[in-house]
Formats: sequence, structure tokens, C-alpha cells
Amino acid sequence: MEVSLKSYKRPFFLFNAHLETIYPALFRSVAIPQPKSVRITTPDDDFLDYDWYHKEGNSKVVIISHGLEGNSKRAYVRGMARAFIQRDFDVVAWNYRGCSDEMNSQLRFYHSGATDDLSTLVDYISELEYTSIYLIGFSLGGNLTLKYLGEQGSSLNTKIQKTVAFSVPLNLHTSCLEISKPSNSVYTFRFLRSLKKKIMIKAKQRNDLPVENLHRIKNLIDFDDAYTAPLHGFSSAIDYYTKCSSINFIDRIDIPTLIINAKNDPFLSPECYPKSDNKNLALWFPEKGGHVGFTNFHRNGLYWSEDQALKFILSNNV
Repeated sequence: MEVSLKSYKRPFFLFNAHLETIYPALFRSVAIPQPKSVRITTPDDDFLDYDWYHKEGNSKVVIISHGLEGNSKRAYVRGMARAFIQRDFDVVAWNYRGCSDEMNSQLRFYHSGATDDLSTLVDYISELEYTSIYLIGFSLGGNLTLKYLGEQGSSLNTKIQKTVAFSVPLNLHTSCLEISKPSNSVYTFRFLRSLKKKIMIKAKQRNDLPVENLHRIKNLIDFDDAYTAPLHGFSSAIDYYTKCSSINFIDRIDIPTLIINAKNDPFLSPECYPKSDNKNLALWFPEKGGHVGFTNFHRNGLYWSEDQALKFILSNNV
């Protein structure tokens, strides 16, 4: 294990973790080529949509997994995609079930441990003419990616070379408690509003999704108890968190993997800054950065996170 204190210096006007988190989400704009929209069918007769940034002759591809209630159009996804496109990588920015422009058809949605969908996507992409695949995940997508790697272990698709994960709630339960604190109420409100809206949309297309108590849900744990857990085969929110927290899988990761969690991330609990004896892991915990923040104003347009991902993936060692 390599523990690094790689420095990130935030802009002077982003003087606290909330500003670091909110500013890029609201104000960043990323100019990027128009991708091709692709839909693939899942084994349970549902679908996954992804944006494919493709140039003929590219042999390397990056698969980007977004955060909770995000999608392939978010600025942090597009910024990372642009960084790799400029270095002659293809990019696949995928949308989880229910996160693209069309609601998925099965009763289930997505969740922090739904590695079956990531596996379906990886298997599909690996059949294309790429020699190397790299995985990048943000927040929930980081947890999903790390869990997938740990589950696969030495059986991982041999085309996958390296992984980078940012702002990862490695312990889902304690991180959910963290984001539920009064100081984080603005985030909880936005997430719950979006999640409840999706429940209502799906309830209108199916008759097997109860919504009579939806209005009583006031926090993410209650939402996971009422919907995430039962819809995806877990007995409770705690059962879901326990079985899907990537902290329980990272020691089994078998390829070079970089995890970057800012120490001032308002979403993350102390358990999200672990130690590990796994020599495939590089654990970087900079003092600042917020949640999926790391804003920079360099001439090249890269955020600090994008620069670090490029350097790690292009380097010859962990």
C-alpha cells in the first residue's frame, strides 16, 4: 500500500468544503465532442444507455461511472471524458438504470453495489476492438467499481488495466449517517427529491411499486429501507450497506487502483479513510477537495482530479 498526501490547493474563494462541492456542480461547463448514444440489453431484458466518445483507431477505452442521481452528462463526467479524449482514449460514460432519458423497464433501479450491470457493460465493451480498459468511478460509482474489482479478484477481465475512484463512501452506513447530519441537509433534500420523483415515474408504469408512504420518508436510510433494499434483494438498509460497502472488498483488488478521498469531504465518514496492506492500492487523502470537487483553473482546463487520473493511468507503476 502506498499512502500519499498529494497536495491539492483549492481556489481562495472556495474556502470551505461545501463551496468546493457545490461550485463545480453548479457552475462548471465542459465543451466536448458530441458522443454516440448506445443502448445495450441486460440479461434480465432491461437496458443500459451510455455515451460513447469514439475515434477510429483508438485501442484504449475508459469506462466512467457516475455518482448518486448523476448521469453521463454531469460536468465531472464530461470533464474526465474530455481529459482522456485529448490523450487518444475512447470513453464510455454510462448511465445506471433509471438515470438516462428513459426510465428502465424492470422493477429494480440501481444501487451502490449493483455490480451485475457494470459487469454486463464491461463484458460488452471488452468484445469491441480495444486492447486496454480503464475504470473511473465517482462517489457511488467509485464504490460500485471497487466492489466489482474486489468481487472479481484474480478472475477480472484481463483487458482491465487500472482503476481510479474519487470521493468514495467506502462504508455506506456511516457515510449515510454523515450525509444525514443537519449540516448536509441541502444534499439530502436534493437527493431525496430526485429519488422520490423516480419512484413516482416508475409507479405510473407498473402496479407493483407501493408509494402510499413515500411522502413520509425524510432521510436516505429510510428511503433505502423502503425501496433500495427490498427492490434489490436485501432484508434492510443495514443489510444493503453491509453487503455492498466497498471497504469489505478493496483488499481483494488485483490491479493497480488509486482511491482519492478528500479529508474535508462532507459526505464521508472517518471509516472512508482506511489503511490497507494491498500493494495494488494507492490511497490518497488530500486535506481539501470537497466531494467530487478538486476545482482548478489551469489553462489546460483540467481539474486536479482529472490530472491525477491521467498521470496514474499513464504511469508505469502504482
